[in-house]
Amino acid sequence: MTASNSETVRRFCHSLVSGDMALAVRHLSNDVYYQNMPWEPMRGARTVQEFLQPFVDGTHSTLTSLDIHHQVAEGDTVMNARTEVWERRNLRVVLPVAGVFVLREGLIVRWCDYWDLATFKPLLDAISQ
Repeated sequence: MTASNSETVRRFCHSLVSGDMALAVRHLSNDVYYQNMPWEPMRGARTVQEFLQPFVDGTHSTLTSLDIHHQVAEGDTVMNARTEVWERRNLRVVLPVAGVFVLREGLIVRWCDYWDLATFKPLLDAISQ
């Protein structure tokens, strides 16, 4: 199961680059717990989809690439270190991210991403203008 959980997380992460959150949320349980540190946690695949859609589809910004550098899996838990590249107009932000995922029955039931707000702030500032 560890190998298939690892592959599910890999497919999920790369599906975010497509900008199609409907495709991405197929990897999430309906009641998924998601915490995108340092922000408050949220629950539910629909809530996650609505929150992330403007960030990945080009409305606010575009996730243009995602590179998983390291990924380990033990039982139902998968952890990865990755770099995400976000763009808005002429602004490009390279964001290192550490992710922790817990899966049950092939779906992600818990997802926590850890990243530095100061690194992402220029993009957030551009979105608010």
